[in-house]
Amino acid sequence: MRYRNWDWVALSLVILGAINWGLIGLFRFDLIAVIFGGMESVVSRIIYTIIALAGLYCLSFIGRATMEQHTHPAPHRHNHTPNTPHHPN
Repeated sequence: MRYRNWDWVALSLVILGAINWGLIGLFRFDLIAVIFGGMESVVSRIIYTIIALAGLYCLSFIGRATMEQHTHPAPHRHNHTPNTPHHPN
């Protein structure tokens, strides 16, 4: 799958969100809230919303990967056992 610049931005934001949720779950520490003035601040809420939108956008990766798999199927591989010589015809 070929990634666009926005794909990398969205993926980075999703990773940031995952790290933040991990910190919340493990230590009850909300990094976004600490940096941007609490959970109720407008800036924090905007950041949470942007991260959520990035997560929804990343769902498109599944559709694009599935579509690419159908348009470009993987090459067929032959299974050869190590002790069986291969004789081309």
